[in-house]
Amino acid sequence: MEAGARQLASRSAGVLGTPFVAADVGGTHARVGLVRPYASTRPTLERYEKYVCADYPSLSAILHEFLKSLDGAAVQEAAIACAGYCLDGTIINTNLPWTVSLDRIRADLNLSTVEFVNDFEAVAHATPHLDLRDTTLLTQAGAQQLSAPTLIVGPGTGLGAAVRIPTSGGYVVLATEAGQAAFAPSTDREIEVLRLLRRNSSHVSIEQVLSGPGLVKLHAALCELRGTTRLLDSPADITRAALDEGDVAARDTLDMFCGLMGSVLGDLVLLYGAQGGAYLAGGILPQIKPYLVESSFVERFLDKGAMRPVLERVPVRLIEHGQLGVLGAASWYLQHRASA
Repeated sequence: MEAGARQLASRSAGVLGTPFVAADVGGTHARVGLVRPYASTRPTLERYEKYVCADYPSLSAILHEFLKSLDGAAVQEAAIACAGYCLDGTIINTNLPWTVSLDRIRADLNLSTVEFVNDFEAVAHATPHLDLRDTTLLTQAGAQQLSAPTLIVGPGTGLGAAVRIPTSGGYVVLATEAGQAAFAPSTDREIEVLRLLRRNSSHVSIEQVLSGPGLVKLHAALCELRGTTRLLDSPADITRAALDEGDVAARDTLDMFCGLMGSVLGDLVLLYGAQGGAYLAGGILPQIKPYLVESSFVERFLDKGAMRPVLERVPVRLIEHGQLGVLGAASWYLQHRASA
């Protein structure tokens, strides 16, 4: 179990209610945990597994396999964190390999309750309990302003974003689909990339360049602009070629990716008034942390004209905690269940 998960656990407190399943479902992986709630409302994971979504015909099949591994533990409730919106019990998401119906999962697994929460809304619920040792400070800003909103953003299969807003009674979380907003280039090269991407769609969203698939699209576009043949067709291949092999085209791709990440993050901080700081999550950024630190990320984050002094006071941290989505879904569900 990771150190952050141990920090989230309050084992000396009394058990509060029955165990339940919490899942963090992305386009590539589904992470599932058995959660034991404690009186502190801080959950602990008694079991944790990670599944490749493409290896299963449905989310029900993944959860069924996980439940079979519990040696008869009685579970009647599940909380599912996933990108997108839930309309009439069906999750609207463009990155999953199958349709997710909460009613179908409830029936397939004979559960009494299956609830949905946006994936980055879930992460936002977990960050108040985050151990700073599970993060890396990327900017030179001072202490976090606890009374101001905090932004959580992450590129994965798509680009997720949520805002945690403090209130007199705690906080509320605003789930967003910021990744679906239009990509706004800031350099001549980025304008050329946008021109190429617009050949396939009149709307080029931010997540079409800031995500795993987006990294591949950036690489293809930059290769075309250079007049070279694209040889790399996966995020893993591109990052490996850039970090380990010194491939020029791959490094150009990562350079643009990191710069765009900084620019978009600065825009989102200003849009949401996130003076309390920003957290970067997702599977891609921790893998390229040294490259990100040395890139134009921070300068592009700050490069917002008259707003530069404002952004210089905003701490930006990279989260390096693989279980945070599951713990966030569990934290959200405990709060949701208590209010209900």
